[in-house]
Amino acid sequence: MLGLACAALATVVWSGSFVTSRALHDSVPPVQHAFWRWVVALLAVAPLGARRAWRQRALIRRHARHVLLASLLGVATYNTLVNQAGLTTPAATMGVIMAASPVLMALFERLGGVRLGARRATGLLVACAGVALLTGGGAGFSTGDLWMIAAACCFAGYSAMLRRRPAELHGTGFLFTTFLTGTVLLLPAQAVSVAVQGSFHPTPGTVLPLLYVGVASSAVAFFAWNKAVALIGATRAGIVYYLQPVCVALLSWAVLGETTGLPQLLSMALILGGVALGAGSRR
Repeated sequence: MLGLACAALATVVWSGSFVTSRALHDSVPPVQHAFWRWVVALLAVAPLGARRAWRQRALIRRHARHVLLASLLGVATYNTLVNQAGLTTPAATMGVIMAASPVLMALFERLGGVRLGARRATGLLVACAGVALLTGGGAGFSTGDLWMIAAACCFAGYSAMLRRRPAELHGTGFLFTTFLTGTVLLLPAQAVSVAVQGSFHPTPGTVLPLLYVGVASSAVAFFAWNKAVALIGATRAGIVYYLQPVCVALLSWAVLGETTGLPQLLSMALILGGVALGAGSRR
């Protein structure tokens, strides 16, 4: 239950980050959005993770390749691609496309030798049918949609790697290390973005969303997601992640006043049913 709750918490919080990426698309360049997000996240998690990371520095050096790849996929690349997609793709569409990432998570885990089981595979297919129904009435593909597909692949790879995280690496220390490494990896792109596009102007309309994505969507949500994957695995956590389009749709309705039609309601019912079926444990 704790693993499912952590996965649900991360999913709900991340839903707001898609709206934030879309809201800042014309005021903060994508790379700068990602860079300052992780600077804020690094400062937020430092009181808990910095000392732990320093104590296990020898272990981090020993598993440097694992840490580097996780930082590249989950920190430096994933959110930059999401912000790039937000330039042209609506937040609701971004959430729907990201809902395909659990299929990739299950595929990666299956390739790693993890058996899904009939119940979990059925729940995965039911939730996938809900996503397919939700996208069935949409408009044609855009460049932003392709960026989101690439982001989904990165997030699925990151989630699959979490399951293989060396057990001796403590959660908060690992989180701090990946945040720090990902921020360093973004430094060259940040310098190029500032030189070419110029720095964004700090205003309440830009700083407050960056604080949200830095503290809530990064420090809190990534800690919850890492904990969920450690407890229940990437596949079961990924099925809970199918709640993403439902959360984004509800958020769009509450904040933006967008209406929801019958196809959207049916797809949400399929997604929720698939989550309930696939995330539950076998007796």
